[in-house]
Amino acid sequence: MENNGVHQNFGQAQVIEAPTNITIKGILSLLMANTNGDKDDKKKVISLGIGDPTAYSCFCTTVDVQQAVVDTLRSNKFNGYSPTVGLPQTRRAIAEYLSSDLPYKLSPDDVYVTAGCTQAIEMVLSILARPGANILLPRPGFPIYGLCATFRNLEIRYYDLLPEDGWEVNLEAIEALADHNTIAIVIINPGNPCGNVYTRQHLEKIAETAKKLRIAIIADEVYGHLAFGANPFVPMGVFGSIAPVFTLGSLSKRWLVPGWRLGWLVTSDPNGIFKNPKFIERIKKYCDICGGPATFIQAAVPLIMEQTKASFFGKTVNMLKHTADICCKKVEEIPCITCPSKPEGSMAVMVKLNVSLLKDISDDMDFCFKLAKEESVIILPGLAVGLKNWLRITFAAEPAALEEAFGRLKSFCQRHSKQQN
Repeated sequence: MENNGVHQNFGQAQVIEAPTNITIKGILSLLMANTNGDKDDKKKVISLGIGDPTAYSCFCTTVDVQQAVVDTLRSNKFNGYSPTVGLPQTRRAIAEYLSSDLPYKLSPDDVYVTAGCTQAIEMVLSILARPGANILLPRPGFPIYGLCATFRNLEIRYYDLLPEDGWEVNLEAIEALADHNTIAIVIINPGNPCGNVYTRQHLEKIAETAKKLRIAIIADEVYGHLAFGANPFVPMGVFGSIAPVFTLGSLSKRWLVPGWRLGWLVTSDPNGIFKNPKFIERIKKYCDICGGPATFIQAAVPLIMEQTKASFFGKTVNMLKHTADICCKKVEEIPCITCPSKPEGSMAVMVKLNVSLLKDISDDMDFCFKLAKEESVIILPGLAVGLKNWLRITFAAEPAALEEAFGRLKSFCQRHSKQQN
């Protein structure tokens, strides 16, 4: 999308090279290889590093959801290829599901079915990329955006989220970073890795800023509706009439089926800015090249969205609130880590690591590798998401496992404390 808006002085922009060699799964694999869990029966490995709640029995999808997939598979109607943009009934179901929270109605033609939210990220960056373009990414953020942007030769400009303000977007910094080559700003809400949920007022200000800069908004809402604090989840598409929005989401987190790889890219754009035939053709060509998720999974989506009861969603949100409370309470007992903003959504929280209180610990990477080695507890170093000497802790775990992990974490910190008693 062309940007003919505000020109900014490049001297004001904080241009940072993309972390092309960092992935969450890559670091977690190295940490896992560094544990002694298989050798020490007393310390089974507990991972609070990856956002896959299905490792714990308290986070399990419903029988009805599973049965929907079984029924479509056994029907023998969905063993062939689907249209590359997605099955018509799947696109229609996703459009209706998302429209229920919007002041306008989405069309099935606004929906493109993807192999999880990761493919939706790759897709939107691919179709927006052009020579000399740049994109605004949050710091801390989800590193896949940086990796995909690098592959598409997009210049990355990071804007800071403000921990003391509930990880809100620094809107003044956005205007300083953007220029006529800026194609979009990425907003992750509910937040990964921070656990924030933005207010309606803050989202509207973001939309107004995007309008001023004449750029699109990429709204990553993979954790949509997983909100348990003071702020309810408000989709960015609510403000699609102010600035055009690409909405990214999936079944993964809300339905607790990340391995099914069913996601979507939706043009939440009531003004029709994305209706340009050449632009639509570009999206369709991408779909033709890369394809989408399994046909029988797609075919189950209408039943999944129609039959899932509100009580299932409520149970998940209540469990996340409970485990988030445990996490924050336990953090308060450990002097070298602090939580500047209590999580109100998603499945993870960022905590600040004070290495000055520790002996023989140089930084967050060193901390996490030694923790894995000594206690068989996996926590993601903040460097992986853009903040050195922070930690990302996933609280989507069994309460008992969370209590055990924090007990080991506390012992580890006491053992390495400069003021050890």
